[in-house]
Amino acid sequence: MDLDALSGVVVYKHTGPGVTTVTAALDRITIAHPLTEICDLEYSGQVTYATGRSSVEVTCKVARAREEGEPSKPEDVLLTCTFTMVALDPETKRPTNIPKLVCETEEEKKIYQTGEAKALAKKEMLKQSLLETEPNDPESALIHKIWLREVAYHDPTNSLRQPKNVIAMSKTVLSTANIMQPQYRNRHQTMIFGGFHLKQTFELAFCCAASFAHARPTFISADPCTFRNPVPVGSVLYLTATIVYTDPPLLEENGEEPLQRDPSSPLTRIHVRVDSKVRDVEHGFARPTGQFNYTFAVPKDVRVLPHTYQEFMMYVDARRRVQAGDAQDRQDHLDVDSQRRFRHVEDINVTE
Repeated sequence: MDLDALSGVVVYKHTGPGVTTVTAALDRITIAHPLTEICDLEYSGQVTYATGRSSVEVTCKVARAREEGEPSKPEDVLLTCTFTMVALDPETKRPTNIPKLVCETEEEKKIYQTGEAKALAKKEMLKQSLLETEPNDPESALIHKIWLREVAYHDPTNSLRQPKNVIAMSKTVLSTANIMQPQYRNRHQTMIFGGFHLKQTFELAFCCAASFAHARPTFISADPCTFRNPVPVGSVLYLTATIVYTDPPLLEENGEEPLQRDPSSPLTRIHVRVDSKVRDVEHGFARPTGQFNYTFAVPKDVRVLPHTYQEFMMYVDARRRVQAGDAQDRQDHLDVDSQRRFRHVEDINVTE
């Protein structure tokens, strides 16, 4: 919520007066270095990608604050996230063009190229959505194996019974409905501030994970999300959280039950999906406002079991997200290691 407010301040330094900006999307957030102490935090942000069209990318960081005048170090950075803001004409409420970002140094050019690569990656991810493509062969085979396991659980002639730590997806649902009050609006319109919307979805996801595992969840990451429709002041915001995937999963692709990585201290990653929609007070119509996905870790061995076709599609979608996030984390670690080795070589050369 604070970072969304900061990105709004940053983007107005780029656009100047005369336009209205709204939050359109948020990229993946991952905790790089968990905060284990009480300390001051330093928030920073800058425009990292703007082509001259209506959208602009703002990258924000949160780091432990050093003494005044002392620069922060890489290990001080707690998290980095990127907001996509869209500029609107105040009168027509239609997208309007803004100045293109000018890169002057090699470092700025690299940052701009990274933003350009992210924009292309987003378009490719949309093509992989289950709304665009059906489950592939391994995913279809996995769905069938889980269904067979579910049938076995209810077969009186089969000795296999559903373990206590395996819970039906339909029993994990947690919902809220709230009237959107004027104090939650953004600075320009009678619409709710996007950061408040995110805060509401995160808190519901946290509560859903806690009620599912009967343990305190630890936040790991938030997947990219897009705000599909604005939320007017005075409307009713409906949020529905569901546990859609657990890692270790119920079954591996080969149909075998996965083993806990450390049986003495079980740890499960829980993927929570929050579906959001808004209705007017008279409930005359409803509009989806976005889908938000969060991953938590809990010190329990718990598994989620889908039953219906819709639940299986939610399961597959979450599984894809988790795998994509793991791949990105591995790439980020490789990039950090490469930078460290490069700095180490530079230090040796300077010393010599």
